[in-house]
Amino acid sequence: QVQLVESGGGLVQAGGSLRLSCAASGSTFSINTMGWYRQAPGKQRELVATISSGSTNYEDSEEGRFTISRDNAKNTVYLQMNSLRPEDTAIYYCNVVMRWGLRSYWGQGTQVTVSS
Repeated sequence: QVQLVESGGGLVQAGGSLRLSCAASGSTFSINTMGWYRQAPGKQRELVATISSGSTNYEDSEEGRFTISRDNAKNTVYLQMNSLRPEDTAIYYCNVVMRWGLRSYWGQGTQVTVSS
């Protein structure tokens, strides 16, 4: 079982930046993919970005503003968000997928609010 602890969310002005962190603990040996999703009020949860040992994957409209990175030694995934816009306001969820996609885990979410 994997536990995910998220941090870095908060309130920021439009044009500002935030760096989200998600640290995994527990049975981290079999982690394959780590990533971030978000859910805005009234909308379904959507992909922001994922990262595995071989590739990164971004929601097309966000690539360039957002950067995902990973520190395997710390079992931590980061999401650097720049040039934030009010429409980026959402709860951001950390996600971990185990090897072969057999298991997945979700963090509790961290609120990101961008004011205009």
